[in-house]
Amino acid sequence: MALERGGLFAAFRVLGRFSGPVPHVLRYHGRHREFYLVTAVGRSAHTYNVSNALPQDIACLAADRMLIFASYDNILHAFARNKEVVHTYEGHKARIHLLQPFGDHVISVDVDNVLIVWDIQSEEEYLQVEFDKATFAISAILHPSTYLNKILLGSEQGSLQLWNIRSNKLLYSFPGWKLAVTTLEQAPAVDVVAVGLVSGHIIIHNIKFDETLMKFQQDWGPITAISFRTADGHPVMASGSPIGHIALWDLEEKKLMCQMQDAHSTAIAGMSFVPGEPLLITNGADNAIRVWIFDGPGGVGRVLRSRMGHSAPPTKIRYHGQNGEQILSAGQDGTLQSFSTVHEKFNKSLGRGSINKKKSKKKGLKLDTMALPPITAFASEVAHQSDWDSIIACHQGYITCTTWNYQKTCMGVHKLRPEEFSKHKPIDIYATAVDITSCGNFAVIGLSTGQVDVYNMQSGIHRGRYGKERAHEGAIRGVAVDGLNQLIITAGSEGLIKFWKFKTKDLFYSTELSSPPSGIVLHRD
Repeated sequence: MALERGGLFAAFRVLGRFSGPVPHVLRYHGRHREFYLVTAVGRSAHTYNVSNALPQDIACLAADRMLIFASYDNILHAFARNKEVVHTYEGHKARIHLLQPFGDHVISVDVDNVLIVWDIQSEEEYLQVEFDKATFAISAILHPSTYLNKILLGSEQGSLQLWNIRSNKLLYSFPGWKLAVTTLEQAPAVDVVAVGLVSGHIIIHNIKFDETLMKFQQDWGPITAISFRTADGHPVMASGSPIGHIALWDLEEKKLMCQMQDAHSTAIAGMSFVPGEPLLITNGADNAIRVWIFDGPGGVGRVLRSRMGHSAPPTKIRYHGQNGEQILSAGQDGTLQSFSTVHEKFNKSLGRGSINKKKSKKKGLKLDTMALPPITAFASEVAHQSDWDSIIACHQGYITCTTWNYQKTCMGVHKLRPEEFSKHKPIDIYATAVDITSCGNFAVIGLSTGQVDVYNMQSGIHRGRYGKERAHEGAIRGVAVDGLNQLIITAGSEGLIKFWKFKTKDLFYSTELSSPPSGIVLHRD
């Protein structure tokens, strides 16, 4: 039987990826009477439901009642039923960076400043307009509510233009504010739009009379996203920033209502209030989608639901338990997470390692000086995981190993390191390999000096060392304990593999490899 090319070890499903730097879109399905959230994750658009993949990473996303539009490079696709590509629009010479659904048409703008209006069904160009980059480089696009056949364009030069797409006529030029427009958003009132500027200003502008109604300024850099809370009696506008903070503005009092700092650890890519509900959805390049609910005093939102994975690449992944339903993953972002192979709702984050948890909480994410370096190796065991910590981890360039509690989804109580280093922390000695016995009682830790130590997982007490001073001449590259706690196997960077009696700690066999090992894995069964 001939295997198809790529049939063996073909990618089956991605775990732990939820969001990227592309703003999400919210669409309302009339027949289902539900809102659907669409995010771009690499080459796929995830609708909470998931689409098929495109050939390259998605750069731009938009949606109307029926279709989801996604572009990569200079090609635009339309998805139907949240899954399959039903239309492809080719005609741009450069990368598409703006999309706007528009009735029976969809508008796309590329980085060469060419605007194309496509007929959605026939996939043909209805209109193509080229703008001069020196005088009007398009940076934002909006179809103002109730303005038939009209679109509003914002530019890097700061001016705005209102066009009639059907007659291909420029109807009005707004002089603007001499600052680049980063985003345009329709306000709940007809004729009124919010203009986000690169300076952090938000201008609430009446485009019928070309007059500014109110101005706000946020101090965290350019406006990345704007959304209005509608239909539930609260005149509130939310604005996003490049450093992950959200500002909430009271439109009646014309003042800042409150701030939501560190809503994301990267720029706020997109945000939208769910119409008629006190819910705000945000996404960012930190691989997180969050739904915030505004039901408390003071107007500050709290997280109602979220989907998040690592914000930096994973460093180590291992199955947790024997059923293959959980994968533990340590990432360069310093967090330890558990991803379910059954359903995303069972995912959980065990948080990030910290030298002092209380001090870390006070400082917040950005200013945390107590954060531990990323985890380089870890081992976990399900036996006794409801009684005490069941995960042991070592950190990059760090001598202390940390324990973690899977049941409580947090860092554990013990910090394990040899007693001789309890008073001072050596600079160039660090933990390199760890394992846990199958009974969950003992942790084995190997160091860069060649030492191998055993600790009790419940009490954190040191239970002995292998070899007189050290087990190996070189750094420990791997440790493994057999399923019956009879044997322990250690590998060193000098090229030796040694077999020890677990309880008596006597060496009974040693063998040399032709080159130094980088790691070892034991199949216990």
